[in-house]
Amino acid sequence: MSDKKEISKSSRSEIDAFLNKVATTPVVKKPGERGRLVFAMDATASREATWDQATQIQAEMFRETASLGGLDIQLVYYRGFGEFFASSWVSSSETLLQTMTGVSCVGGFTQIGKVLQHSLKETQRQKVNAVVFVGDCMEEDVDRLCHLAGQLAFQGVPVFIFHEGDDAVAAKTFRQIAQITNGACCPFDRRSAQQLKDLLSAVAVYAAGGYKALQDFHQRKGSVILQLMHKK
Repeated sequence: MSDKKEISKSSRSEIDAFLNKVATTPVVKKPGERGRLVFAMDATASREATWDQATQIQAEMFRETASLGGLDIQLVYYRGFGEFFASSWVSSSETLLQTMTGVSCVGGFTQIGKVLQHSLKETQRQKVNAVVFVGDCMEEDVDRLCHLAGQLAFQGVPVFIFHEGDDAVAAKTFRQIAQITNGACCPFDRRSAQQLKDLLSAVAVYAAGGYKALQDFHQRKGSVILQLMHKK
């Protein structure tokens, strides 16, 4: 019984910390300018069980930003033997959903470095307001990933990571990447779909419209977003 209480307490604390970070991360964009968010996913075999669920959650996250003047999202994923895909920047949830539903998971090693490097190149072309990454493993050189994270931090691009599973090495690396970029990391599992949707929506809404948009989002949705209102 005590173990379960400790796990629950830890989870709540991590969620609070994540939401607080979202609320206090400045959105760097000009008035009237659309937000831009890179949404990256691990599509290797270990993610297959939750891929369809994540697809639906991402689509709903995207819809939450439509009334804010919108958010442009670029879908990025990796899988298989060095396969790396980046979509064009899209402003339609339907277009993005069609792209995601056509993807299947294929076994292979992680390519998180490519995600960070790609995000860096994109923000050097035109400002990226945030990077979201959803994954469960890390099979790369940690120093290189942290170096790339530092370059993103220099460009003012926070990385928000959602970590599925219990891989301790991945968890430690993801937290380091988030800390370096002034982002945040939060664990989730397939039982916390609503929680994940709320947290993803918080990031997307904030990237599109800043803190005021989060306040309006809370008025409509409530749930975990309530935490943000007390931490600004």
